[in-house]
Formats: sequence, C-alpha cells, structure tokens
Amino acid sequence: MTLPTVLEEAVAFLQPYEFSPTVLLACLGAALLYQRGWRRAGGGFGQALMFWIGLLGMYVMLQTQFEYYAQHSFFMHRLQHLVLHHVAPFLIAVSAPAAILGAGLPEGIRRLVVAPLRRNQVLQWLYAAIQEPMVAGAIFVGLIYFWLIPSVHFYAMLNVPLYNTMNWGMAIDGLLFWWMIFNLRVPGSSDMRHYGYRLLVLFLVMFPQIALGAFIALSDHDLFGIYAACGRILPITPLVDQAIGGLLTWVPAAMMSFVGGLVLIYRWNRQSRQGENPVSPTLGCAR
Repeated sequence: MTLPTVLEEAVAFLQPYEFSPTVLLACLGAALLYQRGWRRAGGGFGQALMFWIGLLGMYVMLQTQFEYYAQHSFFMHRLQHLVLHHVAPFLIAVSAPAAILGAGLPEGIRRLVVAPLRRNQVLQWLYAAIQEPMVAGAIFVGLIYFWLIPSVHFYAMLNVPLYNTMNWGMAIDGLLFWWMIFNLRVPGSSDMRHYGYRLLVLFLVMFPQIALGAFIALSDHDLFGIYAACGRILPITPLVDQAIGGLLTWVPAAMMSFVGGLVLIYRWNRQSRQGENPVSPTLGCAR
C-alpha cells in the first residue's frame, strides 16, 4: 500500500459518518475555550496533553467513520463506549481543565450566563446530589447495564434519537463521574477522608462491570441480534464479536478503576506529605 493511498484512507476515515453539528460545536467550543484560557492562565504540558487527547478521543468516536463500525459490530460499539464513558472523560477530568476553561470564557458569558447558573439553588442541589460519590457510582454502572439490556440495546441501535441519547448520555455521565473522582473541591470534601471515600467508590464500581463483561463474554448464544440484522462489518462470528465486546467491558473498563485509584493514592500521599489542602487537582502538573 502506497503512502498516498494510506493518506487517502486516513482522510476518508476522519470524515463524519453521520455529521452532527452538536458534536462539532461542543468539541470545537471546548477546544477554543481551552486554547484561549491556556494563553491567559497557562498550565502544565502534561495537563494540556491529557485534555487534548481526551477531547480528540470524544470527537473520533462520534464524528468519524468509527461510528459506522460501532453500528455494525458489537465489540466496536463497546470500544466506542469504553472511550466515551471511561478513557476520554478520565483524561479530561484528570487534566483539571476547569480553571483554564473558565479563563477562556468571555467576560460577558461569565457574568450573564455562568454566574446566574452558579447562584441557582435548584441547580446547585441537583449537581451536589449527582456528584455524591455513591450516587455518581450507581449512575455510572447503571447506565452501562441499562444500555446493554438486549431489548433496550436493540431499539437504541435502530432509533436515531435514542441512539444519540445513549452516546451523549455515556459521554456526559463519564465526565461527571470522573470529575467527581478527581475533583475534591465540592461541598463537604475539604479533608483527606474523601480520598478514601472515592477509592471505595472506584473499588465498588469495578465488580459490576467485571460481572457484566464476564456474562457477555462467556455467553454461549448471541445476546445482541441487532448486529446480524444490520449486517456485521467484520468477518467474525457473532459469538466471537460478542466475546471481544464482553472482554472490553470486563477487563479495560475495570482497569480504569485501578488506574484512577493509583492517581488518587498519589495525590493523597502528596497531600499528606505536604500537609496542605487539595487546591491543585492536577497529577503533578504545573498550574
């Protein structure tokens, strides 16, 4: 295969399978805000790199030809959700982009939109409720289970609004969950005991994912017949496709809890040695 052919195929892959102006505007807006805030507030190279990789991962999963593969292969669908719900939100949250994104906001938007939203008591209560670690953990696991109920999954893959709701819900919930894990600057979380609380949540969400992934991977019949109806894009049997998808739900998804735990232990140890409040949520990156 020649270099021009490879480049042509790469360009073709990066073209949207189903163009979504919402995805484009969300990713482009976040990129522009981050770049504007970076010029104003600065930050560490590692911090920025994690944010950009996470944002790029979100875009690739939703606005390239990968979307076609995810609609015609169960394991590619599971890979898509692994990135949308685990890997990309993890990278974005651990990069602690709030200060940089805030610095990138125009003053008018900060004063007329953001400030009133932050003063809204109902929104504050709702945010505090869904960011309570056990609640956030239950939602995080519950969404995985819900969308993998065979009958629900069948209709979600056929109905465009429901399909988009599934993907957007996974991405938003992933951002909320991992933000809760790495952001200790929430009401009532000013002491180090909350590191242990979040470690417990990471430990607890790991086992339901292992159980679900193992059940799917080891099943001896096709649970998700929608991919046979739509036509599988890859030359593998339904059970092999399903087994790989189950393994993706089983192993790497659970491993993200382990990696997140290592990050929390590192920060907990650093804070303990320094004897200071957790004002810098970055992984050893310059502010």
